[in-house]
Amino acid sequence: METFRNLVAWVGAQIIYFLIRVFGKRTGFEENPWLSGPLGSEYIGERPFDEVAEAEGLELERNACQGGLIPDFDALNCPGFDSAAIHPAVRDFYEQTAQHRIDIRPQTYFPANLALWLLVATISRKVNQLNFPTNALDMATGVSSEIVILKRADGSIKYTGWLRKFSGDQRVLYTGFYMVGVTPIRGTPVVKAVFPMPDGNATVVLRPKVGDNGAFLLESDGDEFGDVGFYRVQQHKGAPMRIWRVGSLRENFRVFVDDEGIVRCDHQVRYLGFKVLRLHYRIERIQGAG
Repeated sequence: METFRNLVAWVGAQIIYFLIRVFGKRTGFEENPWLSGPLGSEYIGERPFDEVAEAEGLELERNACQGGLIPDFDALNCPGFDSAAIHPAVRDFYEQTAQHRIDIRPQTYFPANLALWLLVATISRKVNQLNFPTNALDMATGVSSEIVILKRADGSIKYTGWLRKFSGDQRVLYTGFYMVGVTPIRGTPVVKAVFPMPDGNATVVLRPKVGDNGAFLLESDGDEFGDVGFYRVQQHKGAPMRIWRVGSLRENFRVFVDDEGIVRCDHQVRYLGFKVLRLHYRIERIQGAG
């Protein structure tokens, strides 16, 4: 069974690499520094944190007690976004993610859930990255959350890592690197999440917006290369880097406080206009933290 799974994973990976060669731009981080982010080796899991720290000479702090995905929420301020309008509890989650507990409830949609299940059961399982939950049973044992801080020599934070694993079998849901950047199209701050993959990464660039009642919205609904969106980066050894902006894949997040004062997040993924995955998060501050 494992041999068959690996064969299907290899075939699937070759199809993805072919699509990147066909639709991707032959360009690199030198021409697109705003897209620069960690690349992965053959196996992902938790390895990218150590690999990136060693390659870039960064100080690595695992299981950080302080720190969040956006260490300074004010870094997002621009004419179209006022961080002061975001609910304080939502801002606290992003600035102090390490001090929060997260429960996830997944929902998938037919027929896209069939392709998602195949992707997770083969490629994701083989490289141990992006093991999206495809049913409620995946969440039976819960998901652990670890914040990883990677600092430059001067003490400034270059990346905030977020490692989420299924508590039961320790499969990695996300190994991600988070940072604030600026896109060349709009010239305004964006949130960038980089997920290392073998010899490449999947990068999601999201535009922040203020929603009703202080909700924080993140959207990847750009229309062209250089705008917010989903980017698949690939650089095989000895070959030029290619970057494919997958315009048909869109994500959006709505982080808000409900009527009971609980922070929640709705994360939705669509492909070709079809609903693929919805993750609903219940976010609670750990009692006594901070």
